[in-house]
Parts: sequence; structure tokens; C-alpha cells
Amino acid sequence: MYIVHVFIEVKPDFIEAFKAASLTNAMASVKEPGITRFDVLQDAEQPGHFTLVEVYRTKDDPARHRETEHYQTWKSTVDEMMAAPRSKKIYDNLFPDDEGWD
Repeated sequence: MYIVHVFIEVKPDFIEAFKAASLTNAMASVKEPGITRFDVLQDAEQPGHFTLVEVYRTKDDPARHRETEHYQTWKSTVDEMMAAPRSKKIYDNLFPDDEGWD
């Protein structure tokens, strides 16, 4: 598994629009064969802070994801909503093992 956490800070006036665009993207993303999980999380104390938890089957799958129409739509929609550039961290899977994600 290839696990990515994407950290996003959204301008206050765009929080609801960002949530709507991100949920649409996530619902389409989980249908991709290379994605096992795609969570959209909002910080309970700082509502403009979001984390996307993306679990891919291989290291090649994020590139395929970025080529999809739903990702391209999401990216172009939310670019102006961000208060700062996105950042990410890559994680190694320990538990459950790779078969446990299905």
C-alpha cells in the first residue's frame, strides 16, 4: 500500500464549497481500481483545516488518479480556495497488512 495524507488549509469563505468539491472527488476516487480508501477529514477545532487520507494499491496509482477527470475538476475548483499550498506526508503500512484493506 502507498498511503498519503494531504494537508489543506482553506480560506474561511470557501469552507462549504471546498467540502462539497472534495466529497464529490472522494466519491469518484474510491471507484478507481488503484484506490482502496479516500477519506476527507475536517479538523473539529479549526474548520478550515482538512486532511485527505488516500490509500493507493501501488506507488503508480497516485499518478493515475491525478489524470482522472474528477481529480482535474477538483483541483481547478479548489485552487483558489486554499489559504496556503497543500502539503503531504507519505506513510508505510504496518497494520492491517495489505490484504486487510479490502
